[in-house]
Amino acid sequence: MPGDDPYPGRPRLVALDVVRGFALCGVLVANVAPIANVDPAAVVSAARPPGGALDWMQLFVALRFFPIFSLLFGIGFSLLLTSATHRCARPRLVLLRRLVVLLAIGLAHLFLLWRGDILTVYAAVGLLVLLPSTWLPRWVVAGLAAVLLTAALLLDGGHFAMVPGLFLLGSALTRYGVVAGIERSTRAPAVLGLVLAAGAAPVLWLQAQFERSGDVDGWGFRLCYPLAGLLLAGVYVCALLVLLRTPLRAAPRVLFEPLGRMALTNYLTATVLVLGVAAVHGHPERWSTTTVLVIAGAILAVQWLWSTCWLRHCRQGPLEWLWRWATWARRPPLRRGPDHRVAVAG
Repeated sequence: MPGDDPYPGRPRLVALDVVRGFALCGVLVANVAPIANVDPAAVVSAARPPGGALDWMQLFVALRFFPIFSLLFGIGFSLLLTSATHRCARPRLVLLRRLVVLLAIGLAHLFLLWRGDILTVYAAVGLLVLLPSTWLPRWVVAGLAAVLLTAALLLDGGHFAMVPGLFLLGSALTRYGVVAGIERSTRAPAVLGLVLAAGAAPVLWLQAQFERSGDVDGWGFRLCYPLAGLLLAGVYVCALLVLLRTPLRAAPRVLFEPLGRMALTNYLTATVLVLGVAAVHGHPERWSTTTVLVIAGAILAVQWLWSTCWLRHCRQGPLEWLWRWATWARRPPLRRGPDHRVAVAG
C-alpha cells in the first residue's frame, strides 16, 4: 500500500535488473570450474575451464561478465547516494554501512566457501575509492575512471585492478544522467554497440592468435585478454538495451529480471550449489564444457524458478532485504502490498 514503505523511491530501472541477471548467468558459467576446484592455489587462476580446449569460453565468457557487474555496482552506489541524500541528513553514513555489511558478507563467503569471492574486493574498493569519490566533481570522477582503467590494462594488474575504474565509470555515467535515460534510447546503445564491436573484433582475433601459438604469458596476451573483456562486455550490454526497446523485450525481462533482482542471493547460493554438485559428481578437474554448461544451466533454472516465485510475494530477495535493513538501520517491509513500487537504490 502507498504508505507502507519507509523508503519510497522512483520505480526500478528494469534495464539494470535485466543486465544484472544476464551478467549473473555469464559469471556463473565462468565460475563453475573455479568454485568446484578444491586446490586453493588454482581457485582464482582456474578462470579458464579445465581441459585447455575451451577456447570459445576464453573468447566469449571468461572475464566478459565481471566488468558488467563492476560497472553496475558503481551505478547502484551513485543511485543510492541520490536516494539517501533526499531521505536522510547523513547520506554517506548510509553508504558506509552498506559497504561494511557487504565486506562482512564477502569475508564470510571468502573464508567459509570460496577463495575466489569478489564481494570482499567490491566492498574494499567501495570504501577506498567509491565513497571518497562522492566528494569529487563528476568530471574528476570520469577522468579518474579513464586513468585507472588505462593503467589497469597497461600495467597488467589483473582483472581485480579494473574494479576501481569500472566503479568510477558507473558512478560517472549515473551522475551525468546517462543511466536515467537508458530505457528511453535505442539509437545511442545501438551506435555505441557497433563501435565497441568494431573495436572488439580485432582484439579478439589477436587474443585467439596468442592462444593458438601458446604465447599466453607475454605482454600482448595480457593486454588483449582484459581489453577484449571490456569491449565485449560493452557489446553485450548495448545489445541487451537495444533488445529491450524491441517487441522482443518480454523475453529478456522474463529470463533475466528475476535473477537480477536477487543477484546477491543468487550469487552466494550458486557457490553452495556448485560445491554440492562437485561433492556428488566428483572430479571437477575432468569436467568438460558440456558438463560445465549443464551444471550452470541447472543451477540457473533452479534460481530462476525460486526467484520468480519469491518475488511474486516479496519486494526483494532475502539477502537483499537483510542488506537493505542494515543499510538504512531500519527494518523495511518484505512482503508485497497493493502498491508494488520498489526503490531503485534500495
